[in-house]
Amino acid sequence: CIMIRSLKLLFMVTTFGISVTTNAQTIFPLYEKEIPGSKPAPDKEKTDTIANGIVIVSGISIPTIAVYLPDKKTATGTAVIIFPGGGYRVNAIKHEGWDVAKYFTEKGIAAFVVKYRIPDSATMESPETGPLQDAQQAVLHVRNNAARYGINPSKVGVMGFSAGGHLAANASTLYRYNENAAALRPDFSILIYPVISFSDSITHSGSKNNLLGKNPAPEKVNRYSNELQVDSKTPPAFLVHAKDDGVSYMNSVVYEEALKKNNVPVKLLLYDKGGHGYGMYNKQSDIFWPDEMIKWMKSLGYAQ
Repeated sequence: CIMIRSLKLLFMVTTFGISVTTNAQTIFPLYEKEIPGSKPAPDKEKTDTIANGIVIVSGISIPTIAVYLPDKKTATGTAVIIFPGGGYRVNAIKHEGWDVAKYFTEKGIAAFVVKYRIPDSATMESPETGPLQDAQQAVLHVRNNAARYGINPSKVGVMGFSAGGHLAANASTLYRYNENAAALRPDFSILIYPVISFSDSITHSGSKNNLLGKNPAPEKVNRYSNELQVDSKTPPAFLVHAKDDGVSYMNSVVYEEALKKNNVPVKLLLYDKGGHGYGMYNKQSDIFWPDEMIKWMKSLGYAQ
């Protein structure tokens, strides 16, 4: 893997005059050679800081993976691959990525933040498949380098926020359509205020339109509606949603129901209030969901 840059403690990213810092030990291109399905096009990636210090990355056509490793003395051997949200329009890379990765390392868990491609017909032959290709490549990268990262290849989970939750759910259900299914299946998933379904009654239309276009064929809608793709081999899931979320909490409910129907372990934490996009900290509740997540991971043997 070709390393972009490596520092023992800090990695500084500077784009268009904006500087942000992440404690990743390394940041790599996600693909060693060619990016699958990529079209020759100018790199228009841009990083901006918006309201409340939220850092977003737009125009992503060259995916990367940032590596966060815990102290070897506290390492559990578990890894979590994180997909930030952003409606398949941007990556909310800091509060739904880097900050979460740092929390995991404090718990002895290795974390990997994926800056995945934004669907765009100008840069991709099949915009709808690009993000999933990136998610699956991330799972392969982590498993193939398990010894190097000091992790157990049977303890690799995926995590996503909002549209990143849809992507993590895609990785958890659609892996079975790939000839390399066994290697691509995550061991567990963590889905935070996720978009799950593309059914008109509960979907987030922005995420759906950005991924599939405005008039997708019914078979595509069904394929990317994760509650319809669940089976008995779908990984266990931990879900968080607020009832007043603009992305209907029924997205999490229908996924929970599908997992229970197939006897797959699942836990859903529903807040009464919180809205959307709060990252780790729902200021409208005393319940800190990351603590509840760690308890759930402990119950399955993925945390200590």
